[in-house]
Amino acid sequence: MRRFRRVAVLMGGPSDEREVSLRSGRAVAQALRAAGYEVAEVVVDDGLPTLPAQTEAVFIALHGRFGEDGQVQCWLQQRGMPYTGSGPESSSASFDKRISKRIFDSAKIPTPAWAVVRAGDPCPLTLPVVVKPPRQGSSIGARKVAMESQWAAALEAALRYEEEALVEAFIPGRELTVGMLDGQPLPVIEIHARGGWYGYEEKYTPGLTRYDVPARLPASVTKRAQALAVETYRALGCRGMGRVDFRMTPEGDLFVLEMNTIPGFTETSLLPKAAGAAGLSFSDLCARILETAAL
Repeated sequence: MRRFRRVAVLMGGPSDEREVSLRSGRAVAQALRAAGYEVAEVVVDDGLPTLPAQTEAVFIALHGRFGEDGQVQCWLQQRGMPYTGSGPESSSASFDKRISKRIFDSAKIPTPAWAVVRAGDPCPLTLPVVVKPPRQGSSIGARKVAMESQWAAALEAALRYEEEALVEAFIPGRELTVGMLDGQPLPVIEIHARGGWYGYEEKYTPGLTRYDVPARLPASVTKRAQALAVETYRALGCRGMGRVDFRMTPEGDLFVLEMNTIPGFTETSLLPKAAGAAGLSFSDLCARILETAAL
C-alpha cells in the first residue's frame, strides 16, 4: 500500500546543474504519473519554492547547490514535509568533498590521496592529479592535470566557483559506479568515456560514453564494490537513494571518489540504468524512491 498520493517534484534550482535538473525532474514526474501518483512539477528559481496545497511528499530532483547541499532538506523539515533522499547533515557532508573525504579517511574507506589548495598554491601531490571545486557536481570545473604546465589553468578553472579547490591523485584504471536504493546496492556499472575522461559533456550527451550494465567483473570484485558502496552510504548517513563512484586500478584496488545523494534521472543517467539491470522499470524506481520519503 502506498503512503502518498499527491506529490511534488522539485527541479531546476540556482546551480550550474539547473538544465540537467530540469531534465531529471520532468522524467521523474512523468514516471510517477505513470505509476499512478498525482504529480505537480515545481520549478525552483533563486527563491524558495511554493508547494501546491495538499502536497503529501516531495521528490527532490534538484542537483547541485540548494538541492544536494542540505538547504532544501532543512526547508522541507521545517515545514514537516516528507522528502526523498538524505537528510540535511548527510547531504551537506556528501556534497562538500572536503567533508566527505575526511569522513572516508576516518572510516578507513579507501579514497585517492587529496589536499585542499588556494590561488597561487603549487600542486601538493605527485602528478597526475584531478583538480575540482569541492562543492560542484557533474564534473563542473574539474580538470585532469598530467603535466606541470597544466596546473595553473586547472586551478583557475576550479577556483571560479569557490575560494578553495580539491586536488586528488588520479587513479589509473577503470571507472565504476554503484547505485544505492533504500540501503541496498544495485548492479555495478562500468563507464567507458570518450578519451578516458568522464566530464560534463560525456555525462549528458548520448553516444559519447559507453556503459557496461552490469559491469564485466569477477564476482568477487562486484561483491567488494557493492560492499564498499554500502559502507560509504552508511558512513555518510545517507538514506533513500544514492550513487557511489569508484576508480579501480589494474590490480583491482578500489578507491571511492564520492557519494552522489541525488543522482541524475536523465536518459543517460546511471542510477536508472542500474535499476533496469536489477529488473526495475524507471517508473518502478521512481515510485520506490518516493515511498522512502521521510523527515
